[in-house]
Order: sequence, then C-alpha cells, then structure tokens
Amino acid sequence: MRIIHIANFYGSTSGGIKTTIHELGRGYKRYGHDFIYIVPGPRFFQETTPFGTRIELPSRTLPFTGGYQVIKSNKQLLTLLEYLKPDRLEISDRFTLFKVGKWAKQMKIPSVVFSHETLSGLAKRFFPYIPTLFRRFLVNTQNRRLSKRFDQVVVTTDFAGAEFKAIGISNLRKISLGVDLQSFTPDRFDRRLKRELKGSHDFLLMYCGRLSPEKEPQRVLEALTELRKRGVNAKLVVIGGGALWRKFRKQTTGLPVNMVGYVASREKIAQYLSCADVVMAPGPLETFCLSALETLASGVPVVASSSSAVGEILGIDQDDQAGLVAENNGTAFAAAVEQVLFNNKFRVNARIRAEKYSWRNTIDQMLSIHDAKPRMYSTKRRLKAA
Repeated sequence: MRIIHIANFYGSTSGGIKTTIHELGRGYKRYGHDFIYIVPGPRFFQETTPFGTRIELPSRTLPFTGGYQVIKSNKQLLTLLEYLKPDRLEISDRFTLFKVGKWAKQMKIPSVVFSHETLSGLAKRFFPYIPTLFRRFLVNTQNRRLSKRFDQVVVTTDFAGAEFKAIGISNLRKISLGVDLQSFTPDRFDRRLKRELKGSHDFLLMYCGRLSPEKEPQRVLEALTELRKRGVNAKLVVIGGGALWRKFRKQTTGLPVNMVGYVASREKIAQYLSCADVVMAPGPLETFCLSALETLASGVPVVASSSSAVGEILGIDQDDQAGLVAENNGTAFAAAVEQVLFNNKFRVNARIRAEKYSWRNTIDQMLSIHDAKPRMYSTKRRLKAA
C-alpha cells in the first residue's frame, strides 16, 4: 500500500511533526508499505531516506514564525498527487492543506487529518476581543468542515479531542504518539556533563523547545527568577531556537542561564535531558508535547502548563504521577518546580509513565485506520505429533 503524508511547517529545526512523520514512515516501511512524505523546501527535490521517500515542493516562508515554510502551490501539490497515485493520504496541517481533503474525496482516496492544534485555544489566544459565543461558533463551524472534508480526524490526547467531542464529531479517533525509548533513557546520564552544565549551582532546570510566542518560553525565566528569590540555587539550560531568540536572550541578563541553541543530534538532546533535575514545558496550548514525553523517558520529571494536554501524559492525580502542572505565571511554575525538586517520587515515576507510550502501538492503530493491518507470516515448519 502506498501511504502519502503531507505536512507544512516541516523543516530542519521543527520538532514534533518531523519526529512523528519519521516514526510513522519507519513503522509503515517495517510492515512492507510504501511511504512518501511531501514537505516544503526551496525547490523541487526528491530523495530516499530511512523513513521513506521525501519530496520537497517550492515553498514560501511565513513571517514572524522563525523560518517556518508552507508549500507555495496547492495546484502543483495536487498534480503531484495525481502522478503518485496514493492509496491513503495523511495530512498534518488543517489550515493550508484543507483543499487536499476535497481532492481526496473526489478521487475516492481515504484520508486522515491530524489535528495537532486546539483551535479553540488558538482563537482565544490570538482573538481575545471576539465575543466568546461568536468565537465558539467560528471554531465549531471550522471543526465540522474539517470532519466532513476528511474521512478521519486524529487527535493525540483527550485535551485535543474535547472541542470535537463537544459538537458530536463521529469520525474522531484518539491515537497517542509514542516515544523512542531506546534513544531517550536514563542510561544517557553523563555525570561529567551534568557537572559542566550545573557549575556551582545546586539544581539544573531545562527548557527544550522552540523559542516562539505560542510556547511562552518567558515563563521559564519568570520561574527561575522566583525560585532564586526563594533561595533555590538553580541554573537553567535552554535548548532550541526560534523567532524569540534575541528577545529571550536579552531577558536572561543577570540570570544563570545557558542558551545552547538548536541541537540536531537526538542522542545529544537525550544526554542533556537526562542530566536535568526538572524540565519545564510552559506552552499553554500543547496538545501532546513530544519533548515532555522524551523527558520522562529520560527519567526526568516535568512541570507543565495546566491549560495544556501535558498533564495527561504526566498522569496527574494517578499513582504513577511524573510531574506537576501549574497556572500560566512564574510564581505558580516556581512553586511546582520546587515541589518536584524535593519529592523523589516524581523522578521515580518518570520512566514508568513514558513506557506506556509506544510507537509500535501508534503504528498499529494508524494501520488499522488505513485498513492495512500488519501481514501475518506463515511458517513452513511442521509441528511434530506428540
């Protein structure tokens, strides 16, 4: 079966979407399927990768996004799809690739759209001046259109699916993403690296993600400032880049902060994460947050925004809780970080929580949606009679 995945906002520095596409491709190929992913690029380009065939189409850069790109011509994209003849389509952008769903319906090609965002959360954040009832009407209308345009709408958490369930969407599927439990593991811990990063400080805090407005990375600086006022001798390491890099760097003046920048190596990121005492995930609109899950897999607890989906991953109010959530302000985050630092149960539970999330399970559920269940292999060996 030929499965084609189309995604905008994919690039060298993108995080969750790129990881998801690569893991899906790796899994589909393992079961013998042909996987092609189409993403933005500077020009038409095609190459074979360990995850499948990557095709780049000419794109335009969106302003104020830190370099994110979208495919320039949907007409060119649809022409390419006609040539490639997909058996199944997956879409990772509910906004700019909306027309692909209509084309798939016309061509009778089953399609799946991933809802990586919470539209109600985005509308509330960026259009707060619109009356609540009208804003809700717009969100519900758009979500109904999305569910009609594609055969299946996939969300990764109950948090992400809530706005669809509220309007009775019948083709909604919840499929959790997985984590690379081999790359991200407590075994990556490097005592020398931790000493180097921590210096003379007692605790090492981390933020790993894009420095972009929707992530609200300034929250980690607010928390660090408050913790130091409380006498907690902590240092912060920031991994990642983005549109707010320069502004964020200026805000670190006078604070013990090490800005590492973008790190391409997954193994190096895993080493960094395993050295942290607590990792903060301040993004208020996260619908899954793979970075938080990779942190747990590294054996490190997380403090996250209470308005995001990360609390589901942390197992809030469960016996194996691996972190805390906090209101979206520095004081609340600092209080939660302090509590996690001085309660070892969160660290003990981190890896346990991560092991509940398997890429194999994700792949099997996606293949079930595509009606492409893993092949059953028979053996020629005969059993001997007892």
